[in-house]
Amino acid sequence: MASTNVAVYPGSFDPITNGHIDLVKRTLRVFDRVIIAIATNPEKDHSLFSVEERLTMIREVFRGLGKRVKVDTFEGLLVDYAETIGAQVIVRGLKAISDFEYEFQMAMMNRELKPNIETFSSSKRSWVWEAMSLTWCRRKFSKGLRQNSHFEVKG
Repeated sequence: MASTNVAVYPGSFDPITNGHIDLVKRTLRVFDRVIIAIATNPEKDHSLFSVEERLTMIREVFRGLGKRVKVDTFEGLLVDYAETIGAQVIVRGLKAISDFEYEFQMAMMNRELKPNIETFSSSKRSWVWEAMSLTWCRRKFSKGLRQNSHFEVKG
């Protein structure tokens, strides 16, 4: 077993967003280190920012966390990269409920390829409200969610 718990957070990060930053900070509550891995594919790259610009931006954002956050690039299969760097977990962010099916399929395929690497998916707290229908919210509020909720509803 590795001496530190390492999670890899893959994506394009074009550009890095507050949602990405939030997920990295919350991941650091559980893992010793997070490696932000920019996926590269020269044949498909239509990015707004170059890989070098994204590396620089992300390093600047997390410079105060020292060696706990590392930024890297990778090509090919994510699970192969994760295994190479010693990551035990892949972290994925869910922006909407519709992301779940795709992420679930990817997690199952990754588990089939590398059973020793887990996938954790998480969402930003405020995204929960953005993803819910008004009907669902009305139903939950009518059953007392308003009194017992830790969510913040913004007008």
